[in-house]
Amino acid sequence: WTTPPRAALTVSVLLRADVPADRLGWLPLLAGLAVVRAVGEAAGTRAALKWPNDVIVPAPDGTEQPGWRGWRKLAGVLCEVVPDAGPPPGAAPRYDVVVGVGINVAQSTAELPVPTAASLRTLGAQVDRTDLLASLVRHLTELDERWRAGDPGLPDEVARACVTLGTPVRVELPGGGTVEGTATALGPDGALVVEDAAGRSRDVHAGDVQHLRAR
Repeated sequence: WTTPPRAALTVSVLLRADVPADRLGWLPLLAGLAVVRAVGEAAGTRAALKWPNDVIVPAPDGTEQPGWRGWRKLAGVLCEVVPDAGPPPGAAPRYDVVVGVGINVAQSTAELPVPTAASLRTLGAQVDRTDLLASLVRHLTELDERWRAGDPGLPDEVARACVTLGTPVRVELPGGGTVEGTATALGPDGALVVEDAAGRSRDVHAGDVQHLRAR
């Protein structure tokens, strides 16, 4: 991807996670929640999570786009995990996680790459990127500390920020195929639980989610 100079906040943060591997799926969601809170704090803008790693905002013009409904993408999160090559015998595994975040800040409508994107500028907000970065790092640090400590309240906080839940969805899976139904919950490992028309539930761990109209 590309972005005009001085128009976005792009940052990578290294986290060292000494947690079980089945908890790592929460990191993109927690990083997204940190973005949601930083945007609200620095820009006064309402934002939400789109599972698994997008931060979205209401469309500035109020129109709908296929797969996004009345939302537009403001930011994306990408987490890359590298297992520790040699923890001491008997020690818990440690993972080095690079959390990459890109937030559209000052792009004009013409500078945005796709019709499903938005920037803080198109929402009428003027934000100093340094202030936004400071807020993002502060929220990410706080959430990371709570996550490592096993705070039981974090899943509910993520769920409240995730507008994918309760929405009819179609998930395009990485290896091909789709899952369609209603997103009902987040699993214990951060997976998206999708219930189909027959009432069968499936845990989805990765995929491109499209928000559909209710039938």
